[in-house]
Amino acid sequence: MPDLQLAPYAVSISAHGRKYAEPAPQGRSEFQRDRDRIIHSGAFRRLEYKTQVFVNHEGDLFRTRLTHSIEVAQIARSIARRLRLNEDLVEAVSLAHDLGHTPFGHAGQDALNACMKDHGGFEHNLQSLRVVDVLEERYAAFDGLNLCFETREGILKHCSPEHATQLGEVGERFLKNLRPSLEAQIANLADEIAYNNHDVDDGLRSGLVTLEQLSSVRLFARHLEEVRASYPDLAERRVVHETVRRMINTLVTDLIAQTEQNIRKYAPQNVEDVRAAPPIVAFSAEMHELNRELKAFLRTHLYRHYKVMRMTAKARRIIGDLFNVFYEDPRLLPHQFNPAAESERSRAVADYIAGMTDRYAIREHRRIFAIEEI
Repeated sequence: MPDLQLAPYAVSISAHGRKYAEPAPQGRSEFQRDRDRIIHSGAFRRLEYKTQVFVNHEGDLFRTRLTHSIEVAQIARSIARRLRLNEDLVEAVSLAHDLGHTPFGHAGQDALNACMKDHGGFEHNLQSLRVVDVLEERYAAFDGLNLCFETREGILKHCSPEHATQLGEVGERFLKNLRPSLEAQIANLADEIAYNNHDVDDGLRSGLVTLEQLSSVRLFARHLEEVRASYPDLAERRVVHETVRRMINTLVTDLIAQTEQNIRKYAPQNVEDVRAAPPIVAFSAEMHELNRELKAFLRTHLYRHYKVMRMTAKARRIIGDLFNVFYEDPRLLPHQFNPAAESERSRAVADYIAGMTDRYAIREHRRIFAIEEI
């Protein structure tokens, strides 16, 4: 990391290494190699056409899973630099955290999870790990991307004990009540900062929410008033951008200050101390409440808006139809997804659907169910 000495509790090297041993990279760190492998993966490129809130064809300027991941990485690296943590690891985790997400955002995940309820369920967090461990087929010596343990651990933000027992070393912390690295904790909350604020921006751009409605949210109202007082004649589009960027700055500044306070309180001397301590990366109690209020507003006024719910209903139908037809007749699957054994059928179908982009899922549905399509 240029011009910056890492804190003693930062992840400086991969203590647990890779599943398959490889020669050390030349001219870059192990976590830079992880980041580069993620960026060059097929799953990363497909994020460009996966929904955040608005389906890709609804507008060119709405966030996608790809732009969201880039925004998360930018916020996370800024926090990591201030706290003298490993920026390369933070970036790798941030860019990889949504690789396993389904088409159509959380509606797609919920639909696929419902389809998989009798087959172990589906959770995009676990699927992201599956993508980097198994599904990417790029290297001659191994399946997946063979990422460092610390990167894989950061991707897995939460996990049930049942699933944790099946994941080996990377699942142990969920069974032992341990925390991941500070780098992973940063990526987790940078994700929250990014999606709350860009969903505000996209919601306003779409017209589904208004400045007047958002004025009831204290965190937004405070910054909106500042902008209007400083720039009374500013065009609304710039007012929105100025307000959102100030909100992000406030959240990041609070997160850094509270985390520095927690570091002084728990005084970790190394990564193992971080793992044994309560969560260290956090907002202040006041900011946590303000952020909770913003999330509640978005859930009520944006995510449950009737226009979003219409697309949600379509997504559930598309995902459900595709799962059922492929599960009933796996011969319809592309050959590389054909299950080797009957016991693997449901997971093979889930892998295929989860890897689809929004537009590919729509097209595949038409190919199978529309009589006029070939």
